[in-house]
Amino acid sequence: MLADLQNAYIQAVERAGDSTVNVSTAQRPYGPPWGSWPRRGFGSGVVLDDQGNILTTHHVVDGAEKVIVTFTDGRVLSGSVVGGDEETDIAVVRVDGKGFHAADYANSDELKVGQPVLAIGNPLGLPGGPTVTSGVVSSLRRHLGRGPGDGVPVIQTDAAVNPGNSGGPLVDLRGRVVAINTATIPYAEGIGFAIPINAALSAAREILEHGHVQRAWLGIGGYDVDRRLAAYYGITSRHGVFAAEITPGSPAEGAGLQVGDVITSLGGKPLTGVADLVEGLRERKIGDAIDIEAERRGQKVRVKAALAARPW
Repeated sequence: MLADLQNAYIQAVERAGDSTVNVSTAQRPYGPPWGSWPRRGFGSGVVLDDQGNILTTHHVVDGAEKVIVTFTDGRVLSGSVVGGDEETDIAVVRVDGKGFHAADYANSDELKVGQPVLAIGNPLGLPGGPTVTSGVVSSLRRHLGRGPGDGVPVIQTDAAVNPGNSGGPLVDLRGRVVAINTATIPYAEGIGFAIPINAALSAAREILEHGHVQRAWLGIGGYDVDRRLAAYYGITSRHGVFAAEITPGSPAEGAGLQVGDVITSLGGKPLTGVADLVEGLRERKIGDAIDIEAERRGQKVRVKAALAARPW
């Protein structure tokens, strides 16, 4: 049994290793007046397809003037950034060539807490190829705030995600990519985060088609309803999103929503807070008509909004 488990780990690494790459970047030089040095960065990536597209994280290539991709077979190729998305922290880099080994992808919606996973990457850009750390899926209910789309869902794992591992794959014991490693907390041990591969692939497809990610937009800025907020404003609901801002000309304004409304349901699903609102909109397409329930001065309000494209 122990031998079988050991072989499963080894085979998973071998399957995923061929599609894991090193991504190094150079940015505009900086330094004292008498000299300057280019700012260099290191990360990892996953071969997206056989066309030379590489899946990595946005923060690895953000602002890069030069991108170099190193493959496990020794090839070192110059790459260009197709596009990136700060909200999901996903980017796509393209290189020219042939014979690329695309990764195998799992369905991240089927992940379970406690499931064994392996993080593969290039810590600190050190030579010698990818390295591996092991752990489990610690949580599937974590959210990271990244700019305007606060509340991006991520997978928490205790597999070490070291500097330079960002953009590399988190894989299951069949060698299939389940997530893209994105962040770690330097002052905490055993806490790393990864972007579910379903969300990463969805963002990558948008980037390849449009150069950026197009998202359905409602036009609301708000806060989670808690006891303090409810008591201050005399709100009956104990969950939902307090609408602190309605963007002029937005679908929210067109539907008749007002500042001070508490949105309690989106598309028939109750909202506990902003994270649920963001996730609900992420599941919708531009042009979708969506039913919204809200509380306004103690009364229930039902409206329908036609979602637009988020202003770019």
